[in-house]
Amino acid sequence: MRPTYHFSVPDNWKNDPQRPIYIDGEYHYYYLYNADYLQGGGGTSWRRATTTDHVAFTDNGVAIPKFSNDNGDCWSGSLVIDERNTAGYGKNAVIALVTQAPQGRQAQYLWYSTDRGRTFQPGGTAPVLQNPGVQDFRDPKVIWDAEREQWFMLNAEGQRLGFYTSPNLRSWQCVGEFIRTDLGVLECPDLFRMTADDGTSHWILGTSANGKGRGLPATYAYWTGVFNGTAFTPDQAEPEWLDYGYDFYGAVTYPHHDASGKEDDTLRRVLGWANFWDYPHNTPTLATDAYNGDDMVVRDIRLRKGSGGYYLASTPTAGLDSYVKRRHRFGDVTVAGTHDLDIRSLAYDLTCELEWDPATPPSNIGLEICRAAGGGRHVTAGAFLRGPFAYLNRRPTINPTGGESQTPIDPSAGRLALRILVDRTSVEMFLGDGRTVHSHRVFPLEGDNGIRLYASEGTATFRNLTINDIKAVTGTAPATTMMATDDHSERGMAAGTSRASG
Repeated sequence: MRPTYHFSVPDNWKNDPQRPIYIDGEYHYYYLYNADYLQGGGGTSWRRATTTDHVAFTDNGVAIPKFSNDNGDCWSGSLVIDERNTAGYGKNAVIALVTQAPQGRQAQYLWYSTDRGRTFQPGGTAPVLQNPGVQDFRDPKVIWDAEREQWFMLNAEGQRLGFYTSPNLRSWQCVGEFIRTDLGVLECPDLFRMTADDGTSHWILGTSANGKGRGLPATYAYWTGVFNGTAFTPDQAEPEWLDYGYDFYGAVTYPHHDASGKEDDTLRRVLGWANFWDYPHNTPTLATDAYNGDDMVVRDIRLRKGSGGYYLASTPTAGLDSYVKRRHRFGDVTVAGTHDLDIRSLAYDLTCELEWDPATPPSNIGLEICRAAGGGRHVTAGAFLRGPFAYLNRRPTINPTGGESQTPIDPSAGRLALRILVDRTSVEMFLGDGRTVHSHRVFPLEGDNGIRLYASEGTATFRNLTINDIKAVTGTAPATTMMATDDHSERGMAAGTSRASG
């Protein structure tokens, strides 16, 4: 059941991603890894993988072993390249600020690398940021504040994000905070600056949060706003969310670099853990492949101006296009009832635009994907126009907990762009320009590879329906190859009934 084109741990266990850094033309991705998971052992190390296209990752083994010293195992943190040698470990040393918890007391510790991030040594045994006596005190995220020529850290402290500054990464001063009491325990904070599509520059504050108590997601919440070196002022009180599904937690963003190695602040990338702490060990991959730990696909994110302010738009990273092995073009498919496509696949990228007459809309439009031959097992993705909402429903297939995620839509628009990524352990649905995404962890069986279109109580057209089969991804980016294309050109009407979303 190992995914075809999503990142997965080689064995045992992974959880939180760490923000990738760019070194010598490669992105170095670290994540929390437990080599003793299958034997019931605890603790996490930092394992490293490298990529040039954000799709194919080469495993490079453990960079920070667990239980390396008396401070315990290493949890989440962040890495920076110390270009100015502020910490004293040499110009361009790679510095990791990492949470460790000796005797259960969380604090932040410095580790350093002088071999370009391949191995790390502890920068002493004392914390560089001591716990003032609170339960939650973890996940330091460090950036270089070029405007004020200082290091800036966000630290997750329960319902508070603590703000700290430092000249040298070793001594930190508290300068401010960001508090939210309605989003659960905040974790894995994030802060970065982007240039929007209208040319203006904005700061974005993000954090993994749990809004389920308010009917909101438990994924990556973010705010656009103003940052002055000590305080962040959001443009709006309510956050936006990078994902409205169930499995996009502990996400990290990282900058794009052009061919010269310079950062491009109009484009950023994000990756998230394909799991959630409500059911972290509930996966059949333990039995089938002896591992537990996937990521959702890396996304390209851009900042766009909308009618209500600025927002992040996500698309699957552009490098995925290089892994298409066969393209199926169906053209415009008009459906009344149900229509089964004549292809079967376990790993693909589907795009279309749903279109309907707003004056006489159907009640429900969408697709059954990961569909068993008899139809009893499947995932539904589409739009319930009487809601009105878009949905991704994993209840009818093998999954951790069941559930259907929903986001509002406007039926009077008469159209909705869809892009759906399907792989062996996940379904991700991108709506419109990618402002709204639903990511679900699912476990279809080998034969659950059918695709059915449906339109209930009316007619809808699936415009420019295209399905790209994705080939298995190895540890290196592919050379340019010829791609097969099938022109199915399926048009017209299909009779029958469709399964509703619920």
